[in-house]
Amino acid sequence: MNRSRLSTIVVLGSTQTLAWASSYYLPAVLADPIAHDTGVSTNWLFGIFSGALIISALLGPRMGRMSDAGGGNRMLAGSNLLFTVGLVLLAFAHSMPMLAAAWLVLGVGMGFGLYDAAFAVLGRIYGTNARGAITGITLIAGFASTVGWPLTAWGAAMIGWRDTCLAWAALHLFVALPLNYWALPRPTVTSEDKKTMDQPVPIDRPMILLGFAFAAAWIVTAGMAAHFPRILEATGASQAQAIAAGALIGPAQVGARMLEASFLARFHPLVSARLATLTHPIGAAVILAAGGGVAASAFAVLHGAGNGIITIARGTVPLAIFGPVNYGYRLGILGMPARFLSAAAPLGFALLIEQMGTGILVVSSALSLAACGALCLLRRPAGAAVHAD
Repeated sequence: MNRSRLSTIVVLGSTQTLAWASSYYLPAVLADPIAHDTGVSTNWLFGIFSGALIISALLGPRMGRMSDAGGGNRMLAGSNLLFTVGLVLLAFAHSMPMLAAAWLVLGVGMGFGLYDAAFAVLGRIYGTNARGAITGITLIAGFASTVGWPLTAWGAAMIGWRDTCLAWAALHLFVALPLNYWALPRPTVTSEDKKTMDQPVPIDRPMILLGFAFAAAWIVTAGMAAHFPRILEATGASQAQAIAAGALIGPAQVGARMLEASFLARFHPLVSARLATLTHPIGAAVILAAGGGVAASAFAVLHGAGNGIITIARGTVPLAIFGPVNYGYRLGILGMPARFLSAAAPLGFALLIEQMGTGILVVSSALSLAACGALCLLRRPAGAAVHAD
């Protein structure tokens, strides 16, 4: 890997870590202190957050068009400016309307600044050779919650949640924005590229199958992220065992991504994606058979490994099947169902857990297997090469 490519991965991986830590992962730590300080219930806060996720989903196609047009640097830098404004508004929020306004801006920032946007930029820069770079940035940004949650919690305890939001805003403005704007390569856009940008993207059978697969997988990811300890306790694990097992998800994700960057890079991305959708059902079968007290850690590792690889697959599989033409726009379209449904997944899982208990694992496994089935119906294009980078 040459130094320029490595520099791009480090820059984009670092700015993605900051973007995820200060937006998507923020409510998990700050919801309670914000609710206590503003008098708004946590349920309303998470409802506002879900609305922000829906806004980010609606902006996906627009994000893709901007990236395909070669404006990835400006788009990502603009997202940092939006994150800055949103976090400043959040820091000064004292009522429901102010909180909603803050998360409206943050939702727009997430639409233009999280993984799909980063993948689109890499696809524009490296074309079909972007697989290794996509894996590289997810290896770095996979630590977003590992880094972000403790830092946010420490900041809230030491300087208060409002000043913590201002600190995150300063990092976006003075660190991430300059890096995204000046330190990333600027792709050359040819006249032929401009012609293809205006072509419509057909919603054909491969697009429908891929959109369904990613949506089904992401429902499981979002639902488990919100209720993982609770589900483990329902299977018989103690609170301590559930928390300890949950701590293994992050390392499992990173470990699986390292496997994707090495051994699995020899195979077509569809192979990795199919394997990723099988690990959760295998883990669920283990924990339902052996009980949460014994198998909690095994389930966490298997679930986390699948999460780690399916995140990469969201970027690599469309690139391998459809190629780099209109790649960003395709990502935006494919990501819309996943983002919409993942916004509703925490509430949906909560209602199902109340009715079904551990039976929720049957539902989540069925969704994962349905995603695997859809991926198995997809075929590698004839003559397609594997770019392992």
